This record gives sequence, C-alpha cells and structure tokens, in this order.
Amino acid sequence: MIASIKGRIIHKTTESVIIDVGGIGYEVFIPLSTFYILPGMDEAVSLRVYTHVREDAIQLYGFLTQEEKEVFNLLISVSGIGPKLARNILSGVPVGDLVAAISTADRARLGKIPGIGAKSAERLILELKDKMAAVAVKGAPASEPVEDKDQLSKDVTSALENLGYRSVQAEDAVKKARLALTDDAVFETVLKESLKLLARK
Repeated sequence: MIASIKGRIIHKTTESVIIDVGGIGYEVFIPLSTFYILPGMDEAVSLRVYTHVREDAIQLYGFLTQEEKEVFNLLISVSGIGPKLARNILSGVPVGDLVAAISTADRARLGKIPGIGAKSAERLILELKDKMAAVAVKGAPASEPVEDKDQLSKDVTSALENLGYRSVQAEDAVKKARLALTDDAVFETVLKESLKLLARK
C-alpha cells in the first residue's frame, strides 16, 4: 500500500495531480486545500497518500499535511462516506473549520458543507465528535505547568494553526478562551473552547 509519494509535478488540475516518480506518472486525487498550495509545474512535491483499492481500480488520494490525511481517514470511517465524498468535503471547508464543527456538534455549519445533509451531519457528530477533537491534540506539545500561561497559549495557538487557522484568528480565539476559563484550565480544555469560539464566526 502506498503511504506517501515524492516526485516532480507534470500535470495538475483542481481534481488531481500527476507526479513523475522515476519516469512513471502517478495520478493522485487531491482536495482543493492541497491544490491551492501545490508547487508549480516541474517542481518537486511530497504528498501523504491514502490508497483506495477497488475491484476495478487502485486510486491514490494525496494530502500536503498530516492533519488533512488524518481527517480524511476519519471521514471515510463513517458509514456512507467514501473517498470521493471525503475529498469533496475537504474541498468545501478548511480542515480547522470541519474539526471545530464536528467536535462542537455544530449541525448548522456542517449542513452548509457540500455533500453533507442532515443525516450525514448527525452521523459525523455521533461517530467522530471525540475523535475529531483529538486530531489537534495529537502530536501537539503537552501543556506546561498551569503557572506558565504564556506557553499554554502558544501551544494551543500552534495546534490551531496546524488545523489551518490563521495566526491572528488562533491567537484571538485562545485569548478569549483563556478569559472565559478558570486559571487551572489544561491544554485540551483551552483547545476545545477555542474551537467553539472559532466555529461561531
């Protein structure tokens, strides 16, 4: 199973990119979030890959960030959501917004995502709420002792930036979350409160 691919871009569209690896061109389907930040033609690129095996074909889905791939894997674990729909979902909403909407059970926000109806939104919340909240936490630095408030804010801000939020957005949300919570709030609590605030915008 192909887990990653590194080579030279020889063709790209909003649907897929063809990467030349040692003279062999691999077509990799991508979400718009990846397309917008791809290097130019003939430039080197490295993508994280999900390999979808069917009876009649083997399809590759590629992502520039680990967070995109993790969220994609979570989406396809939900009944009724296949790789193509998962890719379309990631094309229709920033990863950070999607994580926030699911982890805070924001049905209204989920309902605005192309391809997601009321029933699909309920399934996403039911099956992925806790898992999505853990996406930002996974791999993020552990929070410092409570007295080091500045480091805790930096850690949460960094986690939000990893989910695709701009620095200014992340910093503002963390600042407001810290004010709304008690002084002994830990990393996970501040992160979830920040995601709630961002989801309301």
